[in-house]
Amino acid sequence: MGITRGLVITVLFGIVLFLLIPAYVPRPRFIPGFAPPPDMWPRTVSMLGMALGILLVGLSFSRKTEAIADPEDASTIRGDTPLVTLLTRFGWTVLAFALFIGSVMLLGFLLSSILLLMAMLILTGYWRHKVVAAIVAVALPLVLYLFFSSALNTRFPVGSLFKAIGI
Repeated sequence: MGITRGLVITVLFGIVLFLLIPAYVPRPRFIPGFAPPPDMWPRTVSMLGMALGILLVGLSFSRKTEAIADPEDASTIRGDTPLVTLLTRFGWTVLAFALFIGSVMLLGFLLSSILLLMAMLILTGYWRHKVVAAIVAVALPLVLYLFFSSALNTRFPVGSLFKAIGI
């Protein structure tokens, strides 16, 4: 099971690294000073994801993981949650990411990230703590946005809706 998981993770991050980033992240010919190129962080995250996937494959061959592995492992992880419910949650997650990708150009990166994090908190069940979840859903994307835009001079999509109204 770990081998399959590791291979899937490696392949997905490989698709992002070798196909999606070169196609969708423009790289200018000249980058002034010590500013990182726009594709630096997506490439870094993708390489780390691939490395973790390969590490998972390697660790799956260990005798310790074979001894721990249990055929009932998936049922103990999901508890009493029916498979249909888990697949429905997965479908909602895929839909949330698809809507995020579509909304970035309209609403901008920051607002789309806040909405995506709210959706993820709702899907994981953490929304029961509404005040904490709302603070995290707004503060985390805002802090990351400010850090990357100020400290690293990374530009994010503003969104056509905000461009149209002049914000």
